[in-house]
Amino acid sequence: MPHDIVILGIFVADAAFRCDAPPRLGETVLGTGFTLGPGGKGSNQAVAAAMAGGDVGFLTRIGKDTFGAMGQETWARAGVHPLAVIDESLPTGAAGIFVETGTGKNAIVVSPGAAGAISVADVAAQAEAIGQARVALTQLEQPMAAAEAFLRVAREGGAITILNPAPAAPLPQGMLALCDYLIPNEAEAEGLTGIAVTDRDSAARAGGALLDQGVGKAVIVTLGGDGALVCDAAGARHVPPINAGPVVDTTGAGDAFNGGFATALAEGRGLEDALRFATAVAAISVTRAGAAAAMPTRAEVEALLAR
Repeated sequence: MPHDIVILGIFVADAAFRCDAPPRLGETVLGTGFTLGPGGKGSNQAVAAAMAGGDVGFLTRIGKDTFGAMGQETWARAGVHPLAVIDESLPTGAAGIFVETGTGKNAIVVSPGAAGAISVADVAAQAEAIGQARVALTQLEQPMAAAEAFLRVAREGGAITILNPAPAAPLPQGMLALCDYLIPNEAEAEGLTGIAVTDRDSAARAGGALLDQGVGKAVIVTLGGDGALVCDAAGARHVPPINAGPVVDTTGAGDAFNGGFATALAEGRGLEDALRFATAVAAISVTRAGAAAAMPTRAEVEALLAR
């Protein structure tokens, strides 16, 4: 059965440690809290999109273990339709997250596990579902070849294609031309262009450079607490943030934005409306601890936008 949105990405279990400051090499620090929950950019984005009202299929690879079961339970609760390969030879991945008490800023180490073996063949096996989607979204936590194949299949099927280039990595020649929308944060935009992104003006320069490299419709540079900067054929403009309350944890903010944006586009919303919707999803997510657990419902997003 086809889905409006298909997302390729990884699922990992997030082990999140709250502390006053992340430890330096050779240093031990006492934490102020710990949680174990579902994570991985692709899975977080799928949960965000589904919670926000999207019909989502999620293509990934997990192990036959406790963490893999956590992923399946997470998708079932959120209404995500798994297109998952169960790998009996590799464990489900995990991520270690250090969240700074007070600011909510984080540092993350990801070990993809089974998801690191996502292949071009896995993408080919779901070519029909990908090709029939309205929106296709991926990131760079799984192997690059699989991400590129996914975008190519989606493009050939007529889907709107979105790449969240996280974590930052050099892209194969021509891969940006497969993207209708590119959504990097400041560090990722700098990694792709060499332009240090420190404010809106530099974000606009980086966005323009990425458009020149082949992105089809728009480059959206997310700017954390300052919202986002969108660059398209009409020029560059700021997307203001929305205040949904005190910031608790920024771990899943980018994933919330990407998932919300995919849902809005799948519903046929225009760019400006989709950006506002995505900003609201992200704004609510940072007021809560965790990543997937912090994603808001459709009713919560609509209530914030109506304020």
